[in-house]
Amino acid sequence: MPWAQVYDPVNASWLSTLLAALPIVVLLGGLAFLKLKAHLAALAGLMVSVLISILVFRMPATKTLLATGFGAVYGLFPIGWIILNAIFLYELCLERGAIQVLRENMAGLTSDRRLQLLLIAFCFGAFFESAAGFGTPVAITAALLIGLGFPPLQASGLSLIANTAPVAYGALGTPIVALAAVTGLDLPKLSAMVGRQLPFFSVLIPFWLLAVFCGFRRMREVWPAALTAGLAFAIPQALIANLHGPWLAGVLSSLISITALVILFRFWQPQKIYSPEGFEKTTASLKNLNRRALFTAAAPWLILSLVIFVWGVPQFKKLLDGILSPSMAIPGLHQQVLRMPPVSPEPAAEAAVFRFNFLSFTGTGILVAAIISGLMMKFSLKRMAQVYGKTLRRVRFSLLTVSAMLALGYITRYSGMDATLGLAFARTGVLYPFFGTMLGWLGVALTGSDTSSNVLFGSLQKITAQQLGLSPVLMAAANSSGGVMGKMIDAQSIVVASTATRWYGHEGQILRFVFWHSLILAALVSLLVFLQAYVYPLSRLVVR
Repeated sequence: MPWAQVYDPVNASWLSTLLAALPIVVLLGGLAFLKLKAHLAALAGLMVSVLISILVFRMPATKTLLATGFGAVYGLFPIGWIILNAIFLYELCLERGAIQVLRENMAGLTSDRRLQLLLIAFCFGAFFESAAGFGTPVAITAALLIGLGFPPLQASGLSLIANTAPVAYGALGTPIVALAAVTGLDLPKLSAMVGRQLPFFSVLIPFWLLAVFCGFRRMREVWPAALTAGLAFAIPQALIANLHGPWLAGVLSSLISITALVILFRFWQPQKIYSPEGFEKTTASLKNLNRRALFTAAAPWLILSLVIFVWGVPQFKKLLDGILSPSMAIPGLHQQVLRMPPVSPEPAAEAAVFRFNFLSFTGTGILVAAIISGLMMKFSLKRMAQVYGKTLRRVRFSLLTVSAMLALGYITRYSGMDATLGLAFARTGVLYPFFGTMLGWLGVALTGSDTSSNVLFGSLQKITAQQLGLSPVLMAAANSSGGVMGKMIDAQSIVVASTATRWYGHEGQILRFVFWHSLILAALVSLLVFLQAYVYPLSRLVVR
């Protein structure tokens, strides 16, 4: 018999909200303040979520345990699968010296750390997010920054900050497509609305990223590069999102941004480079570019980019899924949990189907790229297997952590704790455009996915907007736009970053490094949405 969610189980909305937030408080508090290892903090948060679900929200124990298992498996496939294979590729490159060659020859393009950061973290990160999503950009860009000599905290934190503006159009527009599906709103209108919010921040993020890295004064020294990267991404993003749709808004924008920045480097360099050795005149410090060596070192990453792009094409995914795509409805959980009003317009059964699309998983594409690259670098199959085994041992705690975090997220979803938190934001009345956007931020921080946040809260955003006389398209889009700033503090992304930089166990430091940036940027998105809702002329940007 289906179980109906209850959003105020203790008949005191403030106390129900606090209890719903407790698992997240335990998880993030354990990381940031108690300095627990990530897997210990995740397991502690998971235990609390199980207890709150059963004892407070009265979700049947069997359904709670099924949700736990469902989330844990999803943590491994596809997310953990991405981590494992991305680190495997990095280990192959490291063993063959390709990372060192890439580092040495990067000076032929630019030896300035600020410009390297823009190109890798912002531009290439945007491409990987737009083509694949699901932790791929952070895993790859953080590893590359480490290879170029960035300290682990900077490589991790800066990769997370950079991975914001493209998130709403990640994985070929999946978050927006999912948002349209759950709200019933027009997909082109939602795409256009997000495309009238995020481009402002696509210009801001490169400057923000550099200011965090080297301070405001040194950021100003390379403002032409930051402006080029930002505008070359933001303008195509806005145009494509409004004139075409969500599918290519990220991929094409990132490719244009990469191209524009590389062209700029050919004609302009800062007067003084910023490097670990200090400041030197650029004209005296640039090395001749060894094109052959650089191409050989970069080939694995070029192969990875091509494979990930192909793996993200819907037609190719469909082809692979036609070969192997087993799915299983979780008995006792599938359509056995009902979302209730006001979260859903009417009682709606939650699906719980695990689709093992192994061939079309992004992680499988990364594995294919790693094998091709390994053969190109003249690895034997036996040696590649040995490196893979070493990689698996290295990331074992990361995989445990991600599984525990996803299990926590799934309990939050199926028990209704997420909806309880969302309804607290929905009670803010005239301030709802601000706090509704912050709800999107919270949703991504909880689930680690803009897509999941849109699925969880999209319907609530639409219903609340209609009740308050606001544009449902505006608030549904705001859920996705606000959510992108939560990406840098979601626990899964932090674990991906710590694993990629070989800094596992320091997740609390990474969280403290990025938290206030995430909160402030989310507040700025919320302020923009508030002005769009009420203030002329920004209100003219609203799609009705």
